[in-house]
Amino acid sequence: MNPTAAPTEIVLHRRARELEVVFGDGLRFRLSAEYLRTHSPSAEVQGHGPGQKSLLGGKQDVAITALEPVGQYGVLLRFDDGHDTGIFSWEILYSLGHNYEKNWQAYLHELEQSGLSRET
Repeated sequence: MNPTAAPTEIVLHRRARELEVVFGDGLRFRLSAEYLRTHSPSAEVQGHGPGQKSLLGGKQDVAITALEPVGQYGVLLRFDDGHDTGIFSWEILYSLGHNYEKNWQAYLHELEQSGLSRET
């Protein structure tokens, strides 16, 4: 499957605070708003260069308030904490879904090491 291809389905589950994305290869990912917010492709999270990534704590209760298509290649997610600058390309969403366990465990470990919490 070409992970850059557009998903066949995207559903925002507001109550569960999850984004469900289904790709043409049959893979279905349910990604929490917290995970997407803390792994946003925005400069606020990723920085402007290597080694500048920011670790965000306190996002356990964050929600996605809106999603807006961006051309044919991705979606802009708007979060209730005001964050709305990260464009999630189809490739990024696929990678976040495919690598969820590894990414999430690394995030939790980094939070613990830094003394930050998921809670607000």
